[in-house]
Amino acid sequence: MNKSTVQKVTAASLLVALGIIYGDIGTSPLYVMKAIIGQREISKLLVYGGISCIFWTLTFQTTFKYVLLTLSADNHGEGGVFSLYALVKRFGKGKLIIPTILGATTLLADGIITPPISVTSAVEGLGDIVPNIPILPIVIVIISGLFFFQRFGTQKVGFFFGPAMVVWFSMLFVLGFAQILQHPAILTALNPMYAYELLVEYPHGFWLLGAVFLCTTGAEALYSDLGHCGKGNIRTTWVFVKIALVVNYLGQASWLMNQSNHFLEGRNPFYTIMPHWFVLSGVIISTFAAIIASQALISGSFTLINEAVSLNFWPRVTMKNPTNLKGQIYIPSVNTILWIGCILMVLYFRTSSNMEAAYGFSITIAMLMTTVLLNYYLIYIKKLNRILIAVIITIFAIIEIAFFAANIVKIKERWMFLFFELFIFMTMYVWFFSRKINNKLVKFTNLTEHTAKLQELSNDTSIPMYSTHLIYLSKADRNYEVEEKILNSIFAKKPKRADVYWFFHINRTNSPFDLNYEVIELLDDKVIKIVLNIGFRIQPKVELYFKKIVQNLIDNKELNLHIKSDGSTKYNSEPDFKFVIIEKFLSVENEFAVRDGLLLHSYYMLKNMSLSDTRAFGLDKSDVVIEEIPIVYQPITKLELERKVVS
Repeated sequence: MNKSTVQKVTAASLLVALGIIYGDIGTSPLYVMKAIIGQREISKLLVYGGISCIFWTLTFQTTFKYVLLTLSADNHGEGGVFSLYALVKRFGKGKLIIPTILGATTLLADGIITPPISVTSAVEGLGDIVPNIPILPIVIVIISGLFFFQRFGTQKVGFFFGPAMVVWFSMLFVLGFAQILQHPAILTALNPMYAYELLVEYPHGFWLLGAVFLCTTGAEALYSDLGHCGKGNIRTTWVFVKIALVVNYLGQASWLMNQSNHFLEGRNPFYTIMPHWFVLSGVIISTFAAIIASQALISGSFTLINEAVSLNFWPRVTMKNPTNLKGQIYIPSVNTILWIGCILMVLYFRTSSNMEAAYGFSITIAMLMTTVLLNYYLIYIKKLNRILIAVIITIFAIIEIAFFAANIVKIKERWMFLFFELFIFMTMYVWFFSRKINNKLVKFTNLTEHTAKLQELSNDTSIPMYSTHLIYLSKADRNYEVEEKILNSIFAKKPKRADVYWFFHINRTNSPFDLNYEVIELLDDKVIKIVLNIGFRIQPKVELYFKKIVQNLIDNKELNLHIKSDGSTKYNSEPDFKFVIIEKFLSVENEFAVRDGLLLHSYYMLKNMSLSDTRAFGLDKSDVVIEEIPIVYQPITKLELERKVVS
């Protein structure tokens, strides 16, 4: 069923949306105003201009671009950069691959600083209660515990997220509203002229956009989580969330205008607007909100890598389903990488103020890449007026390029990120383009031309029976084709005789949750090809699906295995299945162009490090035979040999 048809707006669904969608953007009041003011002298132009920039950024970027426009670009109810790419890739003719890789890379890269900045900002509030309390050990314990419990899933605690975020946003609203009552004139800060004056008249005001941008960093993650709640629930809850956020920002600004000091002196406006008796409770609530924000980002990273694997952007890695909750996965390797990255960020930056200086740069790139993909969606799928599209995309591009320019200075604070980002980008680039080169040189043949020979082999009792059911995984998209190397494997020096020859093709569809199959019987009960159409968010458990398909064929009497032997015995009721996996390796006899050579050698190095086909496709090792064959690309020209006559 199309997921978009079942995401109805109910009280329960709205609560779920609050719990898993708004963690990142919802915790931004912890550090945004502090980042804008910094060490600068508090003035009306700075405070009012900062609030105006925040409000209009939330309006244009979050509300208009993502909540109203981008959420419409759903792929059967799913969102995110890979879902959007799957929708529009046929219109881009290969031009959208790099923007997609960049968008995914930058989203993952900023994933190692979002948990540290959220948790550290929350825990630092304890310093107002217990001076000299060691903040870093507490932050490290919280983050480490969060990553440790990923292996158990979040089904048991997930029900708590919604009510916790209701408390969080309610707290934001109440604290902000109480301060606004003391300085109602702060409401005039929503006038866009204050934003203009800040950027133009305030000394180096343009560069403050780097701090302002922190208020909308969670917008990209909001789109990625579309499939969990549906656009109706997100749009409805965003009204409440935006009001709470804006009121809290206004409250912090009101306090800044009313307090006597001209500088913050290390204080955080978020905590200073709290009554002293409430600070401890506020820190606890903030910490829970930061944990929920981090959890949403970690789960989003797992989903992103799962989609990358399915769309051939990432090597196959171990994936687990810790609970029975649909779509919830756990990827140990990604969990470990994110955990190590987060701990290193905490140890390197030490305070949330230092993290603010490095945060947000990558997300501007991610947003720009989404704008590129969104342009194709509006032109080719929505088919809007080209002039209207040009206006919309130009507005987004100007805003995002301005944010990118203001954030570019953060490179000096985040140079260590470049290695992490380069690793992710190169992995996706190498894997995608190497597979294209690899697949381009695979030779296919018409299977119908070999059915008679297969039947002859199957009936030849002089050849030992290899298996009752012999199954090959095939990459051939056409129903009547198969790789030449598969036929070479069957008719090798020791031919593989079987009662039934199966050729199993996995077709990754552009829809996230497709799961259906086609059966092409090329020779009655003897040579059969199965095409499994599977969405890019579903793990390909090949053996499980294959056995289920065979059982369906038998039950429907489409396959006469209920009459003849199916390979089972009185000692074992399971049929005799044998899967053959053909592993390729590079031959030493190759001539490469420099680019192709680097790509292919890197590809096979990554392939050796990644998950084997047996584990990736959920195959039982006892049912699998692995054959290794050399692959020769552009073989060396044969030498002309001349026989020497000896007198």
